[in-house]
Amino acid sequence: MKFTHKHYATFVIAIALTSVLGCASSAAKEGKKEASDDAAITAKVNKAISGEASLKSAQINVETSRGVVLLTGFVSSAAAENTATELARYIKGVTLVRDGILIHGKDAK
Repeated sequence: MKFTHKHYATFVIAIALTSVLGCASSAAKEGKKEASDDAAITAKVNKAISGEASLKSAQINVETSRGVVLLTGFVSSAAAENTATELARYIKGVTLVRDGILIHGKDAK
């Protein structure tokens, strides 16, 4: 069988498509792993906050994206705010903690 330019072109296109599709598959897997990691971080931060006695009356929401944790909600003091951010900061996988917590109570300004 003679290998023609048409066969060569088809072969090159097939190899190129395989490479592109393989990369897309890797990116999708990476995105799923990242989302899974973020969910695990969120769960660990929530557990740490709910297990802290000084934060029992706090209303703190936790969101995580690519290892960056966003804390929002209300606490009764600056000390409680600092405790929440420090707890989040020491969770494995957290790269940055953004503090959107508001102080609601006697320490509020």
